[in-house]
Amino acid sequence: MILIICSCNASRFLPDDQALVKKVRLDSVDKEFSETAMTYVQSDVRPNSRLNLALYNTFNTKNGRYRTDRIKAIGEPPHILDSSLVEISRVQIEKFLATKGFFKAEVKSDIKIENKKAEITFTARQGPEFKVSEINYEIADSAVEALYQSKRADFTRMHAGKRFDADSLAYEREQVYRLMKQNGYYDYVRQFVRFDVDSNQNNSTAKVTMYLASPADKPSHQVYTIDNSLITIRNSNALTDSLVKDTITVDSQYNFVDHSGKFKAKPISRYIFIKKGELYNIDKEDLTYDRLYDLNVFRNVKIDYAKTSDSSARLQPRYDIVPLKRMSNRIEGEYTFNSGRNGFNVGNTYTNRNLFSGAELLEIKAKYGVLFDAAAGGPLLDRIFSRDLQLGVNVVLPKLLVPFRIPVMGKNGIPHTTISSSLQFFDQKTAFSSRVFINSITYDWVETKYKLHTLTPINIEFRKGKLNPVFRDSLRQRGYELYVRTNDRAFFNLGSQYAYALNTIKLNTFGNFIYFRGALDVAGNTLGLLDKVLNFPRDTTGARTVMGLPYQQYVKTEIDVRFYRSLGGERQFIFRLNPGVGAPWGNSEQLTFEKNFFAGGSSGVRAWQARTLGPGNYNRASLGTGGKADTLRANLRNLDQLGEYKLEGNLEYRFKIANNILNAKVKGATFIDFGNVWRKPSSSSQIENPGGDFQFSKFLGQLAVGTGVGLRFDLNYFVFRLDAGIKVKDPQFTGSDQYVIKYLFNKSDFKARYKITNYPDVYRFVQYNFGIGMPF
Repeated sequence: MILIICSCNASRFLPDDQALVKKVRLDSVDKEFSETAMTYVQSDVRPNSRLNLALYNTFNTKNGRYRTDRIKAIGEPPHILDSSLVEISRVQIEKFLATKGFFKAEVKSDIKIENKKAEITFTARQGPEFKVSEINYEIADSAVEALYQSKRADFTRMHAGKRFDADSLAYEREQVYRLMKQNGYYDYVRQFVRFDVDSNQNNSTAKVTMYLASPADKPSHQVYTIDNSLITIRNSNALTDSLVKDTITVDSQYNFVDHSGKFKAKPISRYIFIKKGELYNIDKEDLTYDRLYDLNVFRNVKIDYAKTSDSSARLQPRYDIVPLKRMSNRIEGEYTFNSGRNGFNVGNTYTNRNLFSGAELLEIKAKYGVLFDAAAGGPLLDRIFSRDLQLGVNVVLPKLLVPFRIPVMGKNGIPHTTISSSLQFFDQKTAFSSRVFINSITYDWVETKYKLHTLTPINIEFRKGKLNPVFRDSLRQRGYELYVRTNDRAFFNLGSQYAYALNTIKLNTFGNFIYFRGALDVAGNTLGLLDKVLNFPRDTTGARTVMGLPYQQYVKTEIDVRFYRSLGGERQFIFRLNPGVGAPWGNSEQLTFEKNFFAGGSSGVRAWQARTLGPGNYNRASLGTGGKADTLRANLRNLDQLGEYKLEGNLEYRFKIANNILNAKVKGATFIDFGNVWRKPSSSSQIENPGGDFQFSKFLGQLAVGTGVGLRFDLNYFVFRLDAGIKVKDPQFTGSDQYVIKYLFNKSDFKARYKITNYPDVYRFVQYNFGIGMPF
């Protein structure tokens, strides 16, 4: 049995001769088919979405009745019982069961009305299940019959002895269509295949015959080969074409006519897979469409074919292409607020989609962010907690730019070479400033449509960190010498990075699959080898230097693995694990601030703000009490809760709430998050983060746990997300006090005690996270 209920109270607004559909029930249908059978109930006699109906009632009722004038299209109007729609639904369910092999199925409907609320029940008597007794084929064209019989086993779902299913017949028709279109049969259409099903037998069986006809005026189907191609690139306004046009022929088969005068033919032809002399193949046509759009320089691509005037059965592909506007500019802004701090980020991105006339992409980005401390007094500028300015330039080429010959890639996705340069200026008031300059070259290529590789063979970084002198002295007084040496100096870094991702293309689907991403970041190895030959000079701390700067040497890896399970419809369960390890070695005693892991945030353990969780059992109360300790705690904010080890995990259930609320599909989520970061055990970690070391015997006691709910507003072109995370178990405390959720509804005393030991930190049981896109 399957049941749909609307627990709403809108019937009071209806006239006495109308009834609101409150409940629809389907009885005596196999579980395998019940959910699909329910979709044949007409939408206007299904129970309303409670939220949508409440919105409609709010804006469209007056004096206890629904308005008949000035109706506002907000929410969803009430679904009124209509017996004709109930009958249509009954017939459709009956027909559906017949398509599943229950040819003698009967469905009855029953309507009960009470207090202007209607309950509809559909009861089915499925009858016997018909099985396929035999399958026959009538194919007029012998060449087509040979092709079909040679490939049939690879795709067919029609088998004698199995339950009859009309979907398998439709699938067979579609696969025959693809097979013919893959083998030169350009004129073939689906209507050439029809099926005859004989179920008039006494033993609950059905005999299936498939007919594949030839064209009415021909004894057989024609096979076509590809001739020369004509590629016409129009002006971006798609209204008028320039009288001046560039014309060129590539590979003796591609005739380019460029009215825009902005494209080189060779880079475009690299991603045209319809080749002269080959049989027409719809797969290569689809692949060409995909890759030309993937270049991200064309607004519209249309491929037609002209038949040659002779009897050679050749096709001349004709491409009609309209480019996108070459240049664009995007301004973005956001407001942030967390744990007593609020601020804004504003950014600008300039894009040139066709820099060198070969679909190269130029991006120039600038972003500026300010975070204010609400607890600070004085003028606005004095309340600034941190400032962050980021500048970047990316040049993306639609090929792998390497100094040796490689085969043309692009069948599964367009490869890219990204040359980038970025500069960051970060300042945290009275504590820390950082200047980071990064230059890199990155290659990404698609092994299959599910497997993506990203390799950065050269990543050159220059970093200059500076601690506020007063802050630095206070750290040294507490024994934080290694922290000072690592973060209050300039570094040079020469490294490489590699990442592998599996099933990224499936992330917006509702199927069952595993997503995996692994990343490796190594630095200093090449310089370490050169040092053995060249014997680089040392600085005063004994670190080896290049151009007067010590270089970093470390290995860092991170894994993101997720298990997606469909629960039917748009319901889905996701389990995610995100571990990471970083290890300084050789020329580095400790990872710098930027290379450490942090926990919390909108994509991690969502009940904690980013960089406010951990490491381990570390409690910032260990910094002491009093004026100096409070100042140190304020200056170390976001700087001391990092680690070389990381583990975060998430369990999330996603479901649909409503199809249309203010033009957005609304989805919900409930989740449980857990995790933390840890320090590598050392004498410095025991000083800087007491209780923050990773110890397997204390592992469970060092895990943070949060839970919460979220809303996702899907506007098609982006998803706006709001999550509320609630702290359940906080590892900074000990014993039963870790389960802070018990203080949620009696939190005044708890927060008062916390303020005494951890001032100026404020304890928040609930963390709100706003974001664009899904958390993972």
